[in-house]
Order: sequence, then structure tokens, then C-alpha cells
Amino acid sequence: MPLHFEPSDAVRVIRNLRNDGTYPGLSTGSLLVRRGSIGYVVDVGIFLQDQVIYSVHFLDSARIVGCRAEELISAEAPWTPSRFETRENVRVIASLTVNGEIVVPAGTVGEILLVLRDTPSGVQYHVHFPGHVLQVPETLLESSVTVD
Repeated sequence: MPLHFEPSDAVRVIRNLRNDGTYPGLSTGSLLVRRGSIGYVVDVGIFLQDQVIYSVHFLDSARIVGCRAEELISAEAPWTPSRFETRENVRVIASLTVNGEIVVPAGTVGEILLVLRDTPSGVQYHVHFPGHVLQVPETLLESSVTVD
């Protein structure tokens, strides 16, 4: 199993990390570390004989959290912040068309499948709407969570 990072490497987490029930003192689902946060690898271990887990110390939150390689990039790597992340539900603020036909009406809620941070026109997302998966610019999306 190749290692992507070594102890003392500075890394950035690329998605929000939530408690899966293994972090003591917080309920399952609680936010542990926000995407974009930088931490330092303090240890490397193996889980279930085939998964490399990096113990990362996030100084801002004073937490050491286990991370998989796909959740991390080097702290020096380019990073473009995004408003949303994979698996979040979003609402489209304008109708989306394909070949002049409206396929997703304004107000439709979809789920983000992929975040594209390096497109020439800014952050875009692959969003699953009922019956369609479309690439949508961040400017056409809003949170589907309503605040009372």
C-alpha cells in the first residue's frame, strides 16, 4: 500500500469530516473538521488490512482525526473553496435547459455528486436531479436547507 503522506506533512482536508461514531465525546454526525482546514500528519496506520488511515492533528480545532488519502491533499496544493460539497442537497435558482428544452425547472432540489474546483469559469458541480445529472455552475445553486 503506497503512502501518500508521511508524519509531519502538512495536509488539507477536502471535505467536511463528521463523526462516524468513532470520535469520543461527540454525537454521531457532529462536524469534526471543516473542508479546507489544514492539519499535520502525526501517525499512519492500517485499517482492515487494506486501508491507510492518516491521523491528522488539526490545530485550529485541537482535534486529531483519522483521514483516508482521498480526503486529503498537500497543504501546498492549489485549493479553491466551494459553497457546497458532495452529497449536499441544493436548489437550482434558474431553469436548466438542454438543447433549448427545460429539463430542470427553477426551484428543483438535487444532490451534489462531484465538486469541480478547477474549471476555467469557476467552481461547478455534477448534480443529480430527478431524471438528470447535469454540470451546474455554483452561481446557479443555493442551499436547499431552510432556516426558520
